[in-house]
Amino acid sequence: MSAPNWHKSSYSGGGSNDCVEVADNDPAAVLVRDTKNEGRGPVLTVTPEAWSSFVDYARR
Repeated sequence: MSAPNWHKSSYSGGGSNDCVEVADNDPAAVLVRDTKNEGRGPVLTVTPEAWSSFVDYARR
């Protein structure tokens, strides 16, 4: 697995720390973390299929 390529949610404000970051560059897992923890907090790991289902649900 390569190093996670983190990116912030498109709904995050410019200077806000209240956002979620996602790394989806691994075909076997999607990683999710809270930006406020600056990379030191817990990371949620889900399958790409579970992430896709979550995003589809959130869009509705």
